[in-house]
Amino acid sequence: MTRIASHLWFAEGARDAVEFYTSVIPDSAIGRSTDIPAESPAGPPGSVEIIEFTLGDQRFVAMQAGPLDPFNHAFSIAVLLDSQAEVDRIWSAFLDNGGTAEQCGWLRDRWGLCWQIVPRGLSDMISSPDRDAAQRAAQAMLTMIKLDLPAIEKAFRGQT
Repeated sequence: MTRIASHLWFAEGARDAVEFYTSVIPDSAIGRSTDIPAESPAGPPGSVEIIEFTLGDQRFVAMQAGPLDPFNHAFSIAVLLDSQAEVDRIWSAFLDNGGTAEQCGWLRDRWGLCWQIVPRGLSDMISSPDRDAAQRAAQAMLTMIKLDLPAIEKAFRGQT
């Protein structure tokens, strides 16, 4: 069976990041962790750490191997949540841990990785066959920093 895992290169702090992510995202776990036992461009044997982990149903590998390319918006992790309470909890956990809020439900964690904290119902509203309702939901979302599901639902229904 072919398995796919997203690979995240950290300059530093990979272990702290993975421990934080798995503590905040439900149904997450840290798997195997190892140090590369050979000299590499990043340094002597043991200077590169590789950590396998899951967030929800998604597999990841974190590698701490010194600076290379910084994280950017070309790759982000979307966390789809069923309730506003979960959006609020996870959003606050990231910000309280040194993250920075961005527009439309995006934030950047203290390691520079980009996240989208999204209520699951948003996708259904934006893809609705009622294109006027979909547009109202999208316009409401575009005015927000942290996404507010009740406000987006209200806009979707045309209740201003």
